[in-house]
Amino acid sequence: MLVNPVKRVYLALESWFNISFGTEWNPLYHLGTLSFFLFWVILITGIYLFIPFHGSIDGAHASVEYITHQQWYAGGVMRSLHRYASDAVVVTILLHMFKEFASGRYRGFRWFSWVTGVPNLWVVVTLGITGYWLVWDEMAQYIAIGSARLVDALPLLPGAMTRNFVAGEMTDRFFILIEFLHLLGQPLVLAFMLWLHVKRLSDVKINPPRGLAVGTLLALLALSLYKPALSHAPADLTKMPEVIHLDWFYLNIYPLLDIWTEGQVWIFTLGITWLLMMLPWLPPKKDGPKAVVDLAHCNGCELCFDDCPFDAITVQARTDGMKFDKEVVVNPELCAACGICAGSCPSSNPFRSRNEELKTGIDMPQLPVDKMRSQTREAIAALSGETKILVYGCEHGLNVSRLEDDETKGVRLICSGMLPPTLVEYALKNGADGVMVTGCRHNDCYYRFGNRWVKARFAGERKPILRGRADRNRIRVHGAAETDKNEVERDLDEFRAELAKLKQAEATAAENDGAGGNS
Repeated sequence: MLVNPVKRVYLALESWFNISFGTEWNPLYHLGTLSFFLFWVILITGIYLFIPFHGSIDGAHASVEYITHQQWYAGGVMRSLHRYASDAVVVTILLHMFKEFASGRYRGFRWFSWVTGVPNLWVVVTLGITGYWLVWDEMAQYIAIGSARLVDALPLLPGAMTRNFVAGEMTDRFFILIEFLHLLGQPLVLAFMLWLHVKRLSDVKINPPRGLAVGTLLALLALSLYKPALSHAPADLTKMPEVIHLDWFYLNIYPLLDIWTEGQVWIFTLGITWLLMMLPWLPPKKDGPKAVVDLAHCNGCELCFDDCPFDAITVQARTDGMKFDKEVVVNPELCAACGICAGSCPSSNPFRSRNEELKTGIDMPQLPVDKMRSQTREAIAALSGETKILVYGCEHGLNVSRLEDDETKGVRLICSGMLPPTLVEYALKNGADGVMVTGCRHNDCYYRFGNRWVKARFAGERKPILRGRADRNRIRVHGAAETDKNEVERDLDEFRAELAKLKQAEATAAENDGAGGNS
């Protein structure tokens, strides 16, 4: 099966991180929450630095130097943490964008999150630029003049901002404006944009795993002690700085002003931004048919509401006059067509309506639960050999048809989260010796929560649970990407060997029971 080169690169990087950090602490699985954590570090260190900071042309550089050198053990470390956490958040945002692009999680129903996420990068970058401005050293002078040139190139107040620097007319009032932007204005805009970015998601987490957070903080602290953040010489508007040590995470655009005109820099910057914003429609992607509610089989239990990853399901008062108080409603504009809700519905029990069409409270038109049940029966009927294993997979993980042989058959779902736990029990009752469920890699579900809900349901931690009568020794869960076929095959071989031993033990026990009865 072909995997696009960009995704292959990402999957290889993800695999390496899994080996290095483990699946629970893999930073690539927590880029969003890591960014929030870094914002907290930036906020706390920024508040500390603001206390002794003097926001004026004459006092800014001196107060920063005092923080850095006279109070190096506290203020100096805080300044370095502030700097390196700011750099790190650009890295996590860029990696997050790369991950979503490589995985195809930016088109279709996800267009809103992508389009509202791209501007966050520019808000963060401009926030960093005004932060460097406040130090008022030679680098601040360099970016202030560059920023003024860019602003004056816009058809607003031509030449008004540059005049402050070329003619030396900058005053404390102008400096205080930059201080206001950095400390209040831009953070408020960023907070609003972050809220907008996650508005269509449910169960949003803002804290990474504790171990990952502690490890990140210790790494930033070690870097701060090893290479403290330092200032250039004080800004002097009567001369041009000779050497500037740029922070390329934030200031990469300014060297372009040495080779291009301001207009060309704007065209380049806005062109990249426009291209990024248009990516979800280059080309457009159509999502599958949306989930459909059948009130005749819905009791308003709200399990689908709880499990929906994209806040597409709401609960309202009953409208059909049945005895139940509530019903669920699907918003097709928000629905990802993942089918996780069908796996949540208690009516999706294959033991119901054994000889009739299986109806459930909420279902997917393209792959109803009744069709999943019939595909399960057909796959089991096609199995032969000593140890028969049925594998359920999803569209965005390893294609289970690649695992098929006489003893192994696959049933492909939209998402592993749409698998009702009772369907696994049904497969075991109807001839499968074992059932493996594979989907996306652990902690990296294409639909956010599919593989997580599967594990929780099988462990009895989330309704609908896998009932106690199901033999857990005959069930295996192995998340996998397209490139993980070899790992899944090795796990299948181990699973098959375990099932063979289990069958042998059961046969021996049956023989012993028979011998005891004859005696």
